[in-house]
Amino acid sequence: MTKAIADYDAGNYFEPSKLTLGEWLDIWTAEYMGDKKYLTVKHYKAQVETHIKPALGATPLSKISPHIVQKFYNDLLKQGRTIPKKDKDGKTVKKNGETVTEKAPLSAKSVRNIHGVLTKALSVAVNVGYIRDNPANRVTLPRVEKKELHPLADEQVKLFLNASEKDKYGVVMKVTLFTGLRESEVLGLTWDCVDFKTGSLTINKQLQKRAVADGGTVFASLKNDKARVIKPAPFVMGLLEQRRKLQALQRLQAGELWEGWHSEEERDTALVFTNEIGKPITHTTLRRHFKQIVTEIGLPESRVHDLRHTFAVLSLQNGDDIKTVQGNLGHATAAFTLDVYGHVSERMKDDSAARMEAYIKNL
Repeated sequence: MTKAIADYDAGNYFEPSKLTLGEWLDIWTAEYMGDKKYLTVKHYKAQVETHIKPALGATPLSKISPHIVQKFYNDLLKQGRTIPKKDKDGKTVKKNGETVTEKAPLSAKSVRNIHGVLTKALSVAVNVGYIRDNPANRVTLPRVEKKELHPLADEQVKLFLNASEKDKYGVVMKVTLFTGLRESEVLGLTWDCVDFKTGSLTINKQLQKRAVADGGTVFASLKNDKARVIKPAPFVMGLLEQRRKLQALQRLQAGELWEGWHSEEERDTALVFTNEIGKPITHTTLRRHFKQIVTEIGLPESRVHDLRHTFAVLSLQNGDDIKTVQGNLGHATAAFTLDVYGHVSERMKDDSAARMEAYIKNL
């Protein structure tokens, strides 16, 4: 009481909020997400409901301390996720027909993602005057080890190209491999963004699949909101010319079942990559066909995103400067591109050694 009176007299008194953290998180996700993208909001809400509220939701907002937050993160690192329990033979354990689960550690990166969400929520609470400062700013975060990239080697690229010839969505994957486009970008490419005269592509949107209540499949802005123009190899433009002819043939074959464009005006803004009746290709479908191909050539762990990594590494190996690679990939900064692809491949090391050897001999 004496301290409160002293703080009040000095103008430093701060009235504790009566909200619990869970109540504040509900307010934050409902009222303070107007400037966030759809997938960002979805991610924030998932982290709140899955991790933060179950552990800290009942704690009064004014009682959240750095120590409480630190313990929360430490617990997540020890047993932050629920997984099916396996027996010694690797089979899922079931009891009374129900899968038995157990706790498992959460990765350092996942904990940092949760920290990002909690920090943002508490920062807004500070701004609106519910708490004096942000306790999440005074914790120690786990160190994240960089995941090793797995781009395809030259021989694997050959095998992939040969195998993709037999797949009906092989062209989509080849265009992805030789442009470095993200999955959503290549699936959202429209004909008005393909310029055959200049041999260039304008990347200005992506295709997102949302819940039906949120619009279903829609076009959305790019990851960094910056459109870019790329000039792929003539081989890629040739693939797109073939694709344009095939799509016109598919429309004739589908007849009344065709759900794509119905006039030349509509065609100009229609999707480049569709199925046999003109519907968008989903991410799930693309990944399933990709998995079939890489399994066939002995790379079952590869992901569609590894095609993007492969394009970046091939570009650097073949002499592209980091600024050009950054522009083609659509990264916000060259520093980020360097951070991701700054490692030197064995072939680049050999080339570097050969150049130095040539210099030494010329001395």
